[in-house]
Amino acid sequence: MEYSTAARLHSTVTQFKVYGDYLDSKVTPVDLFYLKSRELARRLVEHGHNGTVLSREEFEETKAAEQAAEAAKIDTLYGRSGPTTLASAGKELKDNFLKALAEREEANRSGKMTSAIFIRDHNPLGQEVSGYIDYAHRLKTQDFEPYFSGKKKLMPGRSDLCYYNWRTQVSASNSSPNFEVIYDDPNGLLFKNKRDKKILNVDPLSGPGEDSNRTFLQSDLYIHAVIYDHNVRTV
Repeated sequence: MEYSTAARLHSTVTQFKVYGDYLDSKVTPVDLFYLKSRELARRLVEHGHNGTVLSREEFEETKAAEQAAEAAKIDTLYGRSGPTTLASAGKELKDNFLKALAEREEANRSGKMTSAIFIRDHNPLGQEVSGYIDYAHRLKTQDFEPYFSGKKKLMPGRSDLCYYNWRTQVSASNSSPNFEVIYDDPNGLLFKNKRDKKILNVDPLSGPGEDSNRTFLQSDLYIHAVIYDHNVRTV
């Protein structure tokens, strides 16, 4: 499996107002010369004609995440803060997976815990995908109310810790604010917590590591779901 850095795909996403502008940036003069149609050129780019590009959903999520991160930086700069509102508050959660996320939401928002979520399921195109999500980072960069209310389904993407599409064999690996991805270790895939430097081992045949726990979940939403919790030591 060859890993690519998804950050290269969306490092300048915020410069584009809409998805069409993003696709236009990938269209070459040669494409327009031979195709004679910008719309056709866009469709070919979207389907990977000029290399791997973000899907429309990934573009929107990435842009929203970057805008939220920039807003958070500004709030920090000017000392603005407010009470933390839990996205799971008041929600009637029936699935074990959503209940597990709700139980961990406050700890991940406050920094007492950093959870890595493994998901394997089918994307909207029917392709089997799997990957690891930095829950604390996603909470800071996305609105989780649609996930907890059932309007949207949490899925791994190319901007997450790890991602693999079993149909197209597209893969990605990205370190996050909380975890450094180590995928060339003889022991397999590892995540190193950036605050206390402890190793989180996601190998199901090995222990998860010091100050970490592994929870396998029976869920009606996913083929396979596991949550790895790392309790962060502050001293």
